Amino acid sequence: MTEENMPEEQETEFVFPGEHDIDESELTDAEQWSAEDFDTEDFDFDDMTEEEWAALEARLGIEHREHLEEELCTVAIVGRPNVGKSTLVNRFLGRREAVVEDFPGVTRDRISYLAEWGGRRYFVQDTGGWDPNVKGIHAAIARQAEVAMETADVVVMVVDTKVGITETDAVMAKRLQKSKVPVILVANKFDSDSMYADMAEFYALGLGDPWPVSALHGRGGADVLDEVLRLFPEKPRATSITEGPRRVALVGKPNVGKSSLLNKVSKEERSVVDNVPGTTVDPVDSLVQLDQKLWRFVDTAGLRKKVKTAQGHEFYASLRTRAAIDASEVCVMLIDASEPISEQDQRVLSMVLESGKALVIAFNKWDLMDEDRRDELDREIDQQLTHLPWVTRINISAKTGRALQRLEPAMIEALESWDKRISTGQLNNWLREAIAANPPPMKAGRLPRVLFATQASTRPPVIVLFTTGFLDAGYRRYLERKFRERFGFHGSPVRIAVRVRERRTRK
Repeated sequence: MTEENMPEEQETEFVFPGEHDIDESELTDAEQWSAEDFDTEDFDFDDMTEEEWAALEARLGIEHREHLEEELCTVAIVGRPNVGKSTLVNRFLGRREAVVEDFPGVTRDRISYLAEWGGRRYFVQDTGGWDPNVKGIHAAIARQAEVAMETADVVVMVVDTKVGITETDAVMAKRLQKSKVPVILVANKFDSDSMYADMAEFYALGLGDPWPVSALHGRGGADVLDEVLRLFPEKPRATSITEGPRRVALVGKPNVGKSSLLNKVSKEERSVVDNVPGTTVDPVDSLVQLDQKLWRFVDTAGLRKKVKTAQGHEFYASLRTRAAIDASEVCVMLIDASEPISEQDQRVLSMVLESGKALVIAFNKWDLMDEDRRDELDREIDQQLTHLPWVTRINISAKTGRALQRLEPAMIEALESWDKRISTGQLNNWLREAIAANPPPMKAGRLPRVLFATQASTRPPVIVLFTTGFLDAGYRRYLERKFRERFGFHGSPVRIAVRVRERRTRK
């Protein structure tokens, strides 16, 4: 069929009533919209003013708030390995937040959690097991516990009632006797009243009365919390920033250098680093001031398996990594440049793309690269990352600090795109040109008629097209490509949704 004899009703038509106005207040969640909600005859279509857009953003809950500072006290939970510190932390929080498993060494980093008791907000700091005579990764874990003791407002030392006083307990108690802050001695695993005699020996530690607690069963935890709040000073050692800085999740497979990167940008030993894959278990938060802004970096556990096949603490670590990604605003995906891009890398990348977060890809360990490997990497990028031309890629070395100054501008650009909104008028002018250049394919003997488009939301940007027929995935990819050519949105995913409105039958 030639263009001359094609029936008029089958032509691609773009309807743009420029003299009317859409009630944007009804456009709240693109996923919940249906064709029945829209009757084009009832709509006006004027460009909204900046004030109207700002009011709409406020109604949609996407206003930008400055960071919120609070004077919150901190309680540090310390003790030797496997005495139940993380279980006690979860009991204080009232939820299972810290990773717990019945063998020593699961917790490795210094993790802070925001908690509330008796109407008062405070931080609980979980630590790894402390031991003065360890080396390697265990020495790094012990140093994190020591930092927690030095910075907390109250210290809770946990001992095991069933085991009694060990040499490590005695050394830690001697150190805490010199502490400038109050210390509470908690005798954990106190499962029955018959254990009072076992608990009595802890008086020898010189830290006052031990508090009998069973963190697993909830016994005595409330009494300890009451005592913690009583001992908190009127003013904490430091002011805490609880909300505001943009959240950055460091993600990637195990041993790719996430913790090393966090330590490098924060200029402190914030995360435990070791050559053994799987060192980080819990997500580690850290406020970091870079050249332009204050950021909240989150170091996550490396994902080595699918969540469904992971077991034990790996399973819970995977869940927390997912939660950290969902809670973040921009993800820095680390890939080991010295090794081939693996299935694990692709799996983590897919998880980030599904979450709809802004994205920066950092090829780490660039200091280990040679010319041959660079050529191989270029081929791998062309083959495996060709669907992500909109993502900024930077080559860094967390160990040496190479090119780390490029990280912040890339994150800022990605977040600006993630937050950006295009006015309805601009969007429809672009769409009219894109469709004129390449009409959508015919479906069931008809060409779809495009009614109008609107940007439903930001974070990530969602463009909703209202049509009289289905637009296949290939055509939506074409529209996304043309959209990016016109408006940019570098570093942010763009989702194009189609809402089909059935053609009304003529009477």
